[in-house]
Amino acid sequence: MKLRICDCGYTLQETCPMCSKPTRSAHPPKFSSVDKFGAYRRRAKQAQDDKK
Repeated sequence: MKLRICDCGYTLQETCPMCSKPTRSAHPPKFSSVDKFGAYRRRAKQAQDDKK
């Protein structure tokens, strides 16, 4: 059993008992100092900043 989250709140079930929507993990993704997609993210942020 793991903690799960929905827009309504927290639960231990796969679907929210209040709104019947699927829930997702309440835990953040695992941190890694090796960022495989960092270059793409920085390039997208730079392009977004250039548009402003």
